[in-house]
Amino acid sequence: MTSEELYEQGNAFRKQGDWQEAINCYIEAIELNPDSPAVEAKAMLDDILNFYHKDTYNP
Repeated sequence: MTSEELYEQGNAFRKQGDWQEAINCYIEAIELNPDSPAVEAKAMLDDILNFYHKDTYNP
């Protein structure tokens, strides 16, 4: 898969509420392309999860 495909797949998981799978896709996309828009998307999810789910999310 390309980094763009992984980013899009991450977006699909995010929209379904499957945030862990979304983060996994974003991480893979970033590994393939450090300039991917997945960098911002992952940072956004990290912020959201750190704010709302401090007890369930430890990166």
